[in-house]
Amino acid sequence: MTTTTATTPPPYSLFQRRSTWLATATLVVVLGGGAWALTHHAANAAKPEAPKTPPVQVTTARVKQQEVQVYRSGIGTVASMATVTVKARIDGQLDKVGFVEGQDVKAGQLLAQLDPRTLQAQLAQAQATKAKDQATLANARADLKRYTTLLGQDAATQQQVDTQKALVNQLEASVQNDAAQVQYAEVQLSFTRISSPMNGRVGARLVDPGNIVHAADTNGLVVINQIDPIAVQFTLPEDAVQDINRVQQQSAQPLAVVAYDRAGTQMLGTGKLILLNNQIDTTSGTVQLKGSFANPQHTLWPGQYVNVRLQLERRPNSLTVPAAAVQRGQDNTYVWVIDAENKASNVPVHVVQIADGTAVIDQGLAADQRVVVDGQYKLKPGVTIVEPPPAQQKEKGTAGTDGKKPASGSSN
Repeated sequence: MTTTTATTPPPYSLFQRRSTWLATATLVVVLGGGAWALTHHAANAAKPEAPKTPPVQVTTARVKQQEVQVYRSGIGTVASMATVTVKARIDGQLDKVGFVEGQDVKAGQLLAQLDPRTLQAQLAQAQATKAKDQATLANARADLKRYTTLLGQDAATQQQVDTQKALVNQLEASVQNDAAQVQYAEVQLSFTRISSPMNGRVGARLVDPGNIVHAADTNGLVVINQIDPIAVQFTLPEDAVQDINRVQQQSAQPLAVVAYDRAGTQMLGTGKLILLNNQIDTTSGTVQLKGSFANPQHTLWPGQYVNVRLQLERRPNSLTVPAAAVQRGQDNTYVWVIDAENKASNVPVHVVQIADGTAVIDQGLAADQRVVVDGQYKLKPGVTIVEPPPAQQKEKGTAGTDGKKPASGSSN
């Protein structure tokens, strides 16, 4: 009979296994850590650094403080100060015309002559009747004097004297009527000479000599327009009424009105405001105004469209910037302002008016601040800016302007 006895592994063998496992685990951890470090380093080495935003090149200008002229601008139409359609006041044949088409005429100058012969005969007839009645009146007065003398001598009756007095009064009335007829005939005869009622310029001749003209004719003989002085009619928004009334109450002088051509580059004349209409047009929300202009050189012509500036007041110490600095957003007007660190930020502003390349600002800016006048489309809040060298700025400014300032402006 064989007996099998179980054997127990010695303690040093178990210890040896545990040491092997620990060594293997340590090696794995070390190798894994090294691999992760190498991979992380390679990943960091492959990932580029985030690029910095480069500075934006712009052109800036300083906010200036100066005295400015505040005005309201609009579109106007030149109109003659007075227009007269010359017509015949009696019927007759047109004998001659005393003007040249397009000529300046003076008040009282002969324009046309009608055939006067019929009216001259009527005048002579009235004068003859008057002379006849005056002779009869003289005889009646002499008889009245005789009857009065005879009455004192009891050689005539009172009835005879009274009858003669009535006859004298009747003849005096006849003579007065004759004088009125003579005067009427003289007036009718004067209508055969048609004179200019005012200084002005005649237009085209509407009737030629030899034609029969009538007092009822609608076209007349010629149209005269007074062009010196001349008027300019224009409209402004209804909110301008209060500003105009305020300035008019502060000054005894009429407000100045300046007219420019349609391009806004040439001044055509300076006048004064003579009419602020007494009501606002509710359909358009505007008010009508009229200015009077001296026009000796005829730079303004009836029917001409012009740009008009109504000068309101002069404001001292106003803040101004180049008009190019003003930007318009959906909700407001703003400018890009540059701080001491050359950082850009957009600042809302209120524009009083823009004219001659200059904007007047009354809210949002301070004197001597820097504002961007070119390159705004590249800007974002907080971006750093740089300015081009002075030579480039000068060249850019020369290329961007042609030496002319826009004369038309708008006020807000």
